[in-house]
Amino acid sequence: MASYMDMVTVLMCLFIVLYAMSTVDQGKYEQLRNSLATGFGTESSETVDTASGVVVPPAIVDQEGPSSELSQAAEQGLIEDATEDSVALAQAEIEDLRELQRKLQQRLDDAGHEGSAEFVLDERGLTVRLVGAETFFDPNSSTLNDEGQEVIDAIAPVLAPTKRFFEVGGHADVRRPVEPYPTNWELSASRATGVLRELVEVGGVDATKIISVGYGDAHPVDERLWLNRRVDVTVLSDEPEQIRELLPGLAEAAEEA
Repeated sequence: MASYMDMVTVLMCLFIVLYAMSTVDQGKYEQLRNSLATGFGTESSETVDTASGVVVPPAIVDQEGPSSELSQAAEQGLIEDATEDSVALAQAEIEDLRELQRKLQQRLDDAGHEGSAEFVLDERGLTVRLVGAETFFDPNSSTLNDEGQEVIDAIAPVLAPTKRFFEVGGHADVRRPVEPYPTNWELSASRATGVLRELVEVGGVDATKIISVGYGDAHPVDERLWLNRRVDVTVLSDEPEQIRELLPGLAEAAEEA
């Protein structure tokens, strides 16, 4: 203990000497303080870029045709700090996904299943939400009914030739299931796996490009229980995250236009 006390005493003396020898450059200290205050937004500065709002390259905004949708998106605050290349790549991705949506919708219409799917385009990609006039699953069941199988068989030929990856997400309503499913997690996962097998084994989708996920009852879309007994097939975007973040805003602007 005596040795430890001696060591602590020596360290204390060392720090006292260092403090006594140190000097503070008041000018540099003030510069550092002001810089930190400006960086954290507590003070304004005329020398630091404090641009706010929407920053869109003028070349994009001034173009005519499809790019006019970008102008509307900019005016509505849907794009922030987007570079010209990022916006162009996001716009091209939206056009590809919308073309895929048109093909899927046409296949469903030709098969007599108009209105059997809803389409949502967001930062993940294009989601085909299988929600028809009636549920494709009975309560506490993961077996697709005949109509559900026809819908899957209709969309599979459009999905199979693409080079994209897919996610099949299963969902359940809030009611607690019974045997053989202990919770809604197992029930929703079983529904997703059933649709995945239909897409792969019957529809010809590449098994290496598709996964299934069970979401339980965590993502309801409607108060009506049967609408939440569903499966969502998401065509995943393969663009970088900074490009995918622009997709919802540009898609919304395009629809309003």
